[in-house]
Amino acid sequence: MFSLFVVNAFAGGTPPAYSIKVKVKGIKDTTCLLAYHFGDKQYLKDTAKVDSKGNFTFEGTTPLEGGIYLVVLPDKRYFEVLINEQKFAMETDTADYVKNMKVTGSTENTLFYEYLKYLNPKGEEMNKLQKSLADAKSKKDSTDIKDKMKAVSKEINDYRLSVINNNPKTFVAKLFKAMMPVEVSPADEAAAKAKGDSLFTYRFYKDHYFDNIDFSDDRITKTPVYHEKLKEYFEHLVYPNVDSINAAADNLVKKSEANKEVFKYTVWYITTKHETSQLMGADAVFVHMVNKYYKTGKAYWVDKETLAKIVQRAQILEPLLLGKKAPDLMLKDSTGTYRRLRDQKSKYTFVYFWDPNCGHCQKTTPKLYEVYLKYKDKGLSVYAVNIDRKHKDWVNFIHKNDLAWTNVYDPDHTISFRDRYDIYATPVLYILNDKQEIIAKRVSYEQADEIIANSIKHDKEKKK
Repeated sequence: MFSLFVVNAFAGGTPPAYSIKVKVKGIKDTTCLLAYHFGDKQYLKDTAKVDSKGNFTFEGTTPLEGGIYLVVLPDKRYFEVLINEQKFAMETDTADYVKNMKVTGSTENTLFYEYLKYLNPKGEEMNKLQKSLADAKSKKDSTDIKDKMKAVSKEINDYRLSVINNNPKTFVAKLFKAMMPVEVSPADEAAAKAKGDSLFTYRFYKDHYFDNIDFSDDRITKTPVYHEKLKEYFEHLVYPNVDSINAAADNLVKKSEANKEVFKYTVWYITTKHETSQLMGADAVFVHMVNKYYKTGKAYWVDKETLAKIVQRAQILEPLLLGKKAPDLMLKDSTGTYRRLRDQKSKYTFVYFWDPNCGHCQKTTPKLYEVYLKYKDKGLSVYAVNIDRKHKDWVNFIHKNDLAWTNVYDPDHTISFRDRYDIYATPVLYILNDKQEIIAKRVSYEQADEIIANSIKHDKEKKK
């Protein structure tokens, strides 16, 4: 659950900069952990020995950074602690950490646990309503239940709002404000509806989604709240094309410049998310982020060696982005004759990297060949690259499966096709148009079938 990040050891004789005294009824003679949230992960900060009466103390000579921390017990259960004050005490019981929690010396945690004690029965009420909704027999029943759920949600939001208004300078108030939903005024919504603007509510929600986040406060990075906001924003609010994502990313990064740690987390999140995204073409966002924030020296937290690797990765991906002309290849066929990719004069081209001894390739290749036969007469060609140098295994597989497309390999390592096409596993399939521009990549044979079918349909519609 936890990664070892930093552990502060209390130096004897030095007054502690932080001291969190805890008593938990139900544990004794063991060890407890103090960890903190960082985005969607948790990291170990401190350890403490528990005495025979359940008492233990976390303390150290360096103040704790603000955020949401976790006191983790031996059975891996935990309760959360807000860190703003550095010295306070907490007492609870393993029977129910929240219900039995008593806080001394911390306004933040007093407010936080009062909220949790209020929230728990509301959560139980909401769970019952959700179950009732699933079992609803009529539309009227569903509507009534949804109205009750909205009422409960409003009560919870009203409670948070009262904490915000009555304790505006507290960290808990900032957290609650960050969790408040974006609301469109009924008047603006009605005006937009009268104008026939069906997207007004979506645009307003998206444009104002981060209004309640204080970008100048780095404590938000040590909570799950900001991470979840980022995740929701990029996965459900930003239109999933490269230009829209890049524009949203730059706008958000600009907001985050109010604090260097918030800036760091924002840039890191957007960059890493889109390097590994399942959305085809999202690697263009990764390249954009590297070019704009890493290569320009703005990623101050990255050491020289790591920076070089990140930049190199972007340089490999950039020529392979959707819309780019595919790198040319000149490889030998089974007879030793060189065959060039640029000579594939067809409406669509599959550039297929495979290995006859790869189990997945053995299943996929015949299926891909069926796709080829299906669209061969409609302008599809295949340039199939065997990444292995074993001639016999390759030729035997070709003959066994009657693969009558362009089959090539590189027995003498004359060209670095792995680097050119970012091949680190097989099979890998790129799809090119008649200009040999990349229109899809790293797709399955099923997806390839669908893409070609849709492309042919689109071309027919254009001619009408």
